[in-house]
Amino acid sequence: MIAARPFAAVALAMALLQTAILGYMIEGRAGILRSGTEVLLKTAPVDPRDLLRGDYVILTYDVSTISTTSIIGQKPETGDAARLHVRLKPGADGFWTVSEASFDPLPVEDGSVVLLSQPVTIYDWEWQNAGNLTVSYGIERFYVPEGEGRPIEDGRNEGRVSVAARVSEDGQAQIRTLMLDGEPLYEEPLY
Repeated sequence: MIAARPFAAVALAMALLQTAILGYMIEGRAGILRSGTEVLLKTAPVDPRDLLRGDYVILTYDVSTISTTSIIGQKPETGDAARLHVRLKPGADGFWTVSEASFDPLPVEDGSVVLLSQPVTIYDWEWQNAGNLTVSYGIERFYVPEGEGRPIEDGRNEGRVSVAARVSEDGQAQIRTLMLDGEPLYEEPLY
């Protein structure tokens, strides 16, 4: 009987720890959706061979292709992985575009947000002849109800899909709304 009490206490502590970790993850995402700066991103067509896998749509954005000429500061050593800080500003059409990028943190600037990319590996050929870097931001998948991805994929490939995303102060992004022809299709709930 005495041995069962320490086991029960350990099991209870583990269950509370797991619940706290899950709550932290959920609140982190909800915090970005609740108070992040909203940006409107134009999606770009994706190679048809990478279409719907399961119940999500693959997204890429115009701001995912960064010209190496817009990158300021030092680049990492060849073969190193680093995160790119990408400053976005709203364009005349309402869509946000890249104004500059850096592997070092960018200062806060009114009327802009800074997105933090996923780690990208640097190769010298990308810097030759003003090449481009392709980066991802962790918002390249959007889960949809089963069987509803095909019209979204078709619209994406025709340039009719856009995304309203929220960006936190530390550069993390979350998709808020997926739109087709400017009309909301799906909105992400906070919880």
